[in-house]
Amino acid sequence: MPADKTPSVPALERGLAILEVVAKSRSGLTFSQIARQLDFPKSSIHCMLLTFERAGYLRRSDTTGRYMCGLKLAHIANSALQGVVLREKAGPVLKGLLDRTGLTVHMAILESGSATLIAKVERIGSHKVATWVGKRIDVHCTSLGKCLIAYIPEAELDRLVQQHGLLRHNENTISSLPRLKQELAKIRQAGWALDDEEEEIGIRCIGAPVLGTDGRALAAISVSGTTEEIHIGTMTALAHEVRQAALELSRELGSYSEMPFRADAEGVGATAG
Repeated sequence: MPADKTPSVPALERGLAILEVVAKSRSGLTFSQIARQLDFPKSSIHCMLLTFERAGYLRRSDTTGRYMCGLKLAHIANSALQGVVLREKAGPVLKGLLDRTGLTVHMAILESGSATLIAKVERIGSHKVATWVGKRIDVHCTSLGKCLIAYIPEAELDRLVQQHGLLRHNENTISSLPRLKQELAKIRQAGWALDDEEEEIGIRCIGAPVLGTDGRALAAISVSGTTEEIHIGTMTALAHEVRQAALELSRELGSYSEMPFRADAEGVGATAG
């Protein structure tokens, strides 16, 4: 069925209208004020306000009775704005990394326990990597994913692994939590991460985190290539380029956080031949 012929959901439309009315008010609105602005049944408005309040999208003042935007609604708005700014700032940085390395460049964020690709640039005629913007990839076996989870609290990492598991793609995949934690410690020490054919045989990726002022990874940047393109002879230079690109983007976002860079860090890239 064509999208323009698919019926909308009336209840959802009413709920969105309520959120928009409240969001436009600087000091909030009472139930009566909201009801006067919207030609909806009062019982319907009351139920929706109660639902939004319970879910954290709206909050009601105990003293004035006015409804105002809740923290969850503000968080969604801030996340959306941050995503727009991140992609805008990242464009030139990712293109520069492509020009310097000749390899496919990706950027990802941590979302619902997976690394979600939000940008990809590649050179015409280069080796095609089977990825696309919006693709969700495992965090434990990709350089992007490992960068994103290397800086989250250990308890959060434990919950993530408990919920999503550690899918074994091949014999190179990290499939135990203790080994994953060891790998993440090495990434924090080195300032970059390696996917050494852990997700796909014949493919290597080098990633680096874009850190915020709170020490967490806002995003991660990587280059991907074949084992002929990324090997012991090219790895140090490529890791340096990716790390510099991540630092440049961090500065562009105003969230610069200095990170070490150790090309010889124990365990990182040690097996790449």
